[in-house]
Amino acid sequence: MQRYFVECSAICGNEIQIIGSDYHHITKVMRMKMGDQVYVASENKSWLCHIKFIDESIVYLEIDQPLDEKKELPVEVTIAQGIVRREKMEEVIEKITPLGAATYVPIEMERCNVKLYDEKIDKKWERMNKIAKEAAEQSHRTNLLNINRPISFSSLLTMAPRYDLCLYAYEVTSRGKSLKEILQRGQYQRILVLIGPEGGLSEKEVGQLEKNNFVPVHLGPRILRTELAPTYVLSAISYELEG
Repeated sequence: MQRYFVECSAICGNEIQIIGSDYHHITKVMRMKMGDQVYVASENKSWLCHIKFIDESIVYLEIDQPLDEKKELPVEVTIAQGIVRREKMEEVIEKITPLGAATYVPIEMERCNVKLYDEKIDKKWERMNKIAKEAAEQSHRTNLLNINRPISFSSLLTMAPRYDLCLYAYEVTSRGKSLKEILQRGQYQRILVLIGPEGGLSEKEVGQLEKNNFVPVHLGPRILRTELAPTYVLSAISYELEG
């Protein structure tokens, strides 16, 4: 059954309004009719609904029943990553959304080989959000992945106090523990994980991370590509914490 995400403003009492691209998907792609059922989600809540009425620009849904779904990870995980090429960033977003990431933050770092120009950011950000929305619908999540606009490395460091645990993936295994060891040390509500760009982390950045309470973590004995590392991290967290 199809799932759609809506803003809170689209919900009024027992009625939900679907507009825009989702309206087109329901009416033109799926060719649904009155009485057909869909799932709707908004801010960690979800409902089973049926189509009550369709006009020229709005699909009116009526809520049949709220759903008690446990779709999200038991911890809030933010993936911060050195900026990579557009196609790799899209691949990361497509993979980490069904794995339960809460937030994705592109970071400007010393060894990034890609620069984002202001006039292109809005277009890329819009496309990435579309990819995340489709992945969340397909995997039947109750929350959308929050995609931040790119920030500086210094801005990332100021985020540390908001999290119970801040990690950075580092290929020098002697300087970090495994993710499993770290997760077993305590109970966490919010976790931030930094993945370096294709060029990796500089020694200067490593020093700044450690001064700001970031803990090094190694992702096994093999070196992972930057677009694969976030998938590894979230899979390990899910395996360890979801049972």
